[in-house]
Amino acid sequence: MLKIQVRKMKKTGIDLKDTNQFSQFFLDYLEGKEELRDFYTHRPELGSFKEAIENKTLSPESREILQSVLREQYSDLELEDAVKSNIDALTDPNTFTVTTGHQLNLFTGPLYFVYKIVSTINLAKKLEQTFPEKRIVPVYWMAT
Repeated sequence: MLKIQVRKMKKTGIDLKDTNQFSQFFLDYLEGKEELRDFYTHRPELGSFKEAIENKTLSPESREILQSVLREQYSDLELEDAVKSNIDALTDPNTFTVTTGHQLNLFTGPLYFVYKIVSTINLAKKLEQTFPEKRIVPVYWMAT
Protein backbone atom coordinates (compact mmCIF):
# COMPACT_ATOMS: atom_id res chain seq x y z
CA MET A 1 0.00 0.00 0.00
CA LEU A 2 1.30 3.41 -1.02
CA LYS A 3 1.31 5.92 1.79
CA ILE A 4 1.29 9.62 0.92
CA GLN A 5 2.38 12.19 3.44
CA VAL A 6 0.91 15.65 3.06
CA ARG A 7 2.82 18.57 4.50
CA LYS A 8 1.58 22.08 4.98
CA MET A 9 3.38 24.65 2.90
CA LYS A 10 4.88 27.53 4.78
CA LYS A 11 4.14 30.95 3.44
CA THR A 12 6.45 33.83 4.13
CA GLY A 13 6.30 37.39 2.97
CA ILE A 14 8.66 40.25 2.46
CA ASP A 15 7.86 43.89 2.91
CA LEU A 16 7.84 45.75 -0.41
CA LYS A 17 10.41 48.27 0.79
CA ASP A 18 12.83 45.44 1.58
CA THR A 19 12.81 44.27 -2.04
CA ASN A 20 14.48 47.48 -3.26
CA GLN A 21 12.32 47.17 -6.38
CA PHE A 22 9.92 50.07 -5.79
CA SER A 23 10.41 53.81 -5.76
CA GLN A 24 10.03 55.78 -2.56
CA PHE A 25 7.17 57.63 -4.25
CA PHE A 26 5.25 54.37 -4.70
CA LEU A 27 6.00 53.22 -1.15
CA ASP A 28 4.85 56.60 0.21
CA TYR A 29 1.59 56.19 -1.73
CA LEU A 30 1.00 52.76 -0.20
CA GLU A 31 1.65 54.21 3.26
CA GLY A 32 -0.87 56.99 2.63
CA LYS A 33 1.55 59.87 3.09
CA GLU A 34 -0.39 63.11 3.33
CA GLU A 35 1.91 64.92 0.88
CA LEU A 36 0.63 62.70 -1.94
CA ARG A 37 -3.08 62.98 -1.13
CA ASP A 38 -3.73 65.39 -4.03
CA PHE A 39 -2.63 62.72 -6.53
CA TYR A 40 -5.27 60.05 -5.85
CA THR A 41 -8.87 59.67 -4.78
CA HIS A 42 -8.86 56.36 -2.89
CA ARG A 43 -6.27 54.60 -0.77
CA PRO A 44 -5.19 51.15 -2.00
CA GLU A 45 -7.02 49.22 0.72
CA LEU A 46 -10.19 47.14 0.85
CA GLY A 47 -12.15 49.71 2.83
CA SER A 48 -11.72 52.31 0.08
CA PHE A 49 -13.69 50.28 -2.43
CA LYS A 50 -17.05 51.04 -0.80
CA GLU A 51 -16.76 54.73 -1.63
CA ALA A 52 -15.27 54.00 -5.05
CA ILE A 53 -18.20 51.73 -5.95
CA GLU A 54 -20.75 54.24 -4.67
CA ASN A 55 -19.21 56.97 -6.84
CA LYS A 56 -19.08 54.94 -10.06
CA THR A 57 -21.84 55.12 -12.60
CA LEU A 58 -21.93 53.99 -16.17
CA SER A 59 -24.84 54.69 -18.48
CA PRO A 60 -26.86 51.77 -19.85
CA GLU A 61 -25.64 52.75 -23.33
CA SER A 62 -21.98 52.57 -22.27
CA ARG A 63 -22.60 49.21 -20.61
CA GLU A 64 -24.16 47.89 -23.83
CA ILE A 65 -21.18 49.11 -25.87
CA LEU A 66 -18.71 47.49 -23.46
CA GLN A 67 -20.58 44.20 -23.56
CA SER A 68 -20.91 44.30 -27.35
CA VAL A 69 -17.21 45.00 -27.90
CA LEU A 70 -16.16 42.21 -25.56
CA ARG A 71 -18.52 39.75 -27.25
CA GLU A 72 -17.02 40.69 -30.60
CA GLN A 73 -13.46 40.32 -29.32
CA TYR A 74 -14.26 36.88 -27.92
CA SER A 75 -16.39 35.75 -30.88
CA ASP A 76 -13.75 33.38 -32.31
CA LEU A 77 -13.10 31.66 -28.98
CA GLU A 78 -14.91 28.95 -27.09
CA LEU A 79 -15.72 30.57 -23.77
CA GLU A 80 -15.97 29.06 -20.34
CA ASP A 81 -19.33 29.59 -18.63
CA ALA A 82 -17.73 31.96 -16.10
CA VAL A 83 -16.44 34.23 -18.87
CA LYS A 84 -19.84 34.27 -20.62
CA SER A 85 -21.53 35.03 -17.33
CA ASN A 86 -19.14 37.90 -16.58
CA ILE A 87 -19.66 39.46 -20.00
CA ASP A 88 -23.45 39.08 -19.69
CA ALA A 89 -23.38 40.73 -16.24
CA LEU A 90 -21.82 43.94 -17.55
CA THR A 91 -25.20 45.46 -18.48
CA ASP A 92 -26.43 45.15 -14.88
CA PRO A 93 -26.02 48.43 -12.94
CA ASN A 94 -24.91 46.41 -9.89
CA THR A 95 -21.94 45.03 -11.81
CA PHE A 96 -18.53 46.67 -11.51
CA THR A 97 -15.12 45.80 -12.89
CA VAL A 98 -11.68 45.51 -11.39
CA THR A 99 -9.37 46.27 -14.25
CA THR A 100 -5.67 45.83 -14.72
CA GLY A 101 -3.48 45.76 -17.74
CA HIS A 102 0.00 45.24 -18.95
CA GLN A 103 2.23 47.24 -21.19
CA LEU A 104 5.30 45.60 -22.56
CA ASN A 105 8.36 46.61 -20.59
CA LEU A 106 11.78 45.35 -19.73
CA PHE A 107 12.71 43.23 -16.73
CA THR A 108 9.25 42.23 -15.48
CA GLY A 109 9.09 38.83 -17.18
CA PRO A 110 6.17 36.45 -17.67
CA LEU A 111 5.64 35.81 -13.96
CA TYR A 112 4.61 39.43 -13.42
CA PHE A 113 2.04 39.04 -16.20
CA VAL A 114 0.50 36.01 -14.46
CA TYR A 115 0.75 37.67 -11.02
CA LYS A 116 -1.28 40.67 -12.19
CA ILE A 117 -4.02 38.48 -13.65
CA VAL A 118 -4.27 36.26 -10.57
CA SER A 119 -4.22 39.29 -8.26
CA THR A 120 -7.08 40.91 -10.17
CA ILE A 121 -9.19 37.75 -10.08
CA ASN A 122 -8.54 37.38 -6.34
CA LEU A 123 -9.41 41.01 -5.70
CA ALA A 124 -12.70 40.59 -7.59
CA LYS A 125 -13.53 37.54 -5.44
CA LYS A 126 -12.64 39.39 -2.24
CA LEU A 127 -14.77 42.39 -3.23
CA GLU A 128 -17.76 40.15 -3.98
CA GLN A 129 -17.39 38.62 -0.52
CA THR A 130 -17.15 42.08 1.05
CA PHE A 131 -20.02 43.55 -1.02
CA PRO A 132 -22.31 40.56 -1.75
CA GLU A 133 -24.98 42.80 -3.29
CA LYS A 134 -22.53 43.73 -6.08
CA ARG A 135 -21.14 41.70 -8.95
CA ILE A 136 -17.43 42.28 -9.53
CA VAL A 137 -15.94 41.24 -12.86
CA PRO A 138 -12.16 41.01 -13.31
CA VAL A 139 -10.97 42.60 -16.56
CA TYR A 140 -7.50 42.33 -18.02
CA TRP A 141 -6.33 44.31 -21.03
CA MET A 142 -3.05 44.07 -22.80
CA ALA A 143 -1.49 46.97 -24.64
CA THR A 144 -0.08 45.35 -27.74
